[in-house]
Amino acid sequence: MDNRFDLARFNMIQQQIRPWDVLDEHVLEAMATIPREAFVPDAYRGLAYADIEIPIGAGTSMLDPKVVGRLLQALDVRPGEKVLEIGTGTGYVTACLSRLGGRVISVEIDPALAAAARERLAALKFAGIEVREGDGLAGPIAGGPFEAIAVTGSMPTDASLPMLQDQLSVGGRLFCIVGEEPVMEALLITRLGGRNFSRETLFETCVPSLAKVVEPESFIF
Repeated sequence: MDNRFDLARFNMIQQQIRPWDVLDEHVLEAMATIPREAFVPDAYRGLAYADIEIPIGAGTSMLDPKVVGRLLQALDVRPGEKVLEIGTGTGYVTACLSRLGGRVISVEIDPALAAAARERLAALKFAGIEVREGDGLAGPIAGGPFEAIAVTGSMPTDASLPMLQDQLSVGGRLFCIVGEEPVMEALLITRLGGRNFSRETLFETCVPSLAKVVEPESFIF
């Protein structure tokens, strides 16, 4: 064990996660036990617990820790629930969802990231995870409906929301970030039954967009 990382992980929980109103003990325990340093590129290992987004290639980055904490708390994943993740990245959020008891299908559009995440999660002995290569916004993902859906990159518009919402079970929760720079909204959408959904704005943030998202139409003057 590397005591530097142990201390940094403890400080991340106490100085970043808790002050951002993440108080769910299951979430805090998961993030306190998963070695985030194992999920960042080697060049950034020293920044694994910093309050920043870490570049991981393919024009994307890891969500900063406090956003991950709010995502996990909002989804409230329970043991045995089926979880869909759009955007595997390095597999850190995937690991957190699994540690909370979710049976996770994670879809990653970049082949290299998908392969590396699959290998990393297996090496760390995370079970109940299937990493698939593909575009998670191209259409419904086989294996649903899902009790929880986590979208780890932003979407400029609401265009993909109906397709994602349709994959929720009754009572299922969707976390996504919608909007454009400089301000985006983190949303929690819950399926109440049939075509009835609730929508709650959780906080404002700004994160990189998913690949192949539907771009907003430009105004022509």
